[in-house]
Amino acid sequence: MSITLDVVIDSPPDHSVDMKASLDSMQGVSDATRLIAEAVLTGNTPHRLSHKGKVRTSLKQSFKGSYGHVFALDIHDGSLLSKFNRIGKSVFAELISYYLRESLYQESQQLTEKAQAIVDRLDATSEELVKQLRVSALTNIHEVSIKFNHDLKLRYRRSRDSQTILAKFDRSTAKILEAEESAEEVRLTAHITRLNINTGNGRLLVKGENETVAFGFGIEYKAVNIKAKKLFSENLDFNNGLDDKDWKFLNISALPIKLHDGKIIKYIVKGIYND
Repeated sequence: MSITLDVVIDSPPDHSVDMKASLDSMQGVSDATRLIAEAVLTGNTPHRLSHKGKVRTSLKQSFKGSYGHVFALDIHDGSLLSKFNRIGKSVFAELISYYLRESLYQESQQLTEKAQAIVDRLDATSEELVKQLRVSALTNIHEVSIKFNHDLKLRYRRSRDSQTILAKFDRSTAKILEAEESAEEVRLTAHITRLNINTGNGRLLVKGENETVAFGFGIEYKAVNIKAKKLFSENLDFNNGLDDKDWKFLNISALPIKLHDGKIIKYIVKGIYND
């Protein structure tokens, strides 16, 4: 059993795409899907991928239209294949999308109960996986976008006629890889919209803003003060389902991670303060 995916490089009709950049981008997609699969199935994040690995990708017959290729994520190990079968293709595709979006500081759709249970079980491996994805796989994925301004999509192929987009990559997502942590602490008033109780990562909405922003604590979550943990989880629980006029907010001090244009894509929480 394997899961069939495809990678599509959008380009104008009848226009070719640069071979070197395109192959680099496809290699990045292959590496990213293999990293996620091995972490999910083994509970460990690999730091080196081998052609002899138990989880590999293989090219399939291509398709007409925008330049791209069909490929499969193959499991070459009996016990890992059993785990893969128990998880199921749809949930596995959901996890691939989740970790790619997490690595780009993007908000993902609410996970199904089964997928969320797997993420929770991976615990610290999830954080390590996201960091490893940023090491080289995501850099390679963006080659064709950076050099030739072509957008790229990774899709899950349920059938030849049914595909679901798992992730999109372009020049704007490439800029995220150049984000830097600011040395200057800021204060913000926000409420918690998502929280992983195992890693401490989540998303918050700054008062007066419309888009949520990723946050984390910058240290192992088990080292975070229990009082702070409760403040964040209780804020999420209290505001769940309420109208915005009834929300409660937290006053948070944090180090922002910024793009070169100044946009903040993540806050590293340093503490809570009173008015």
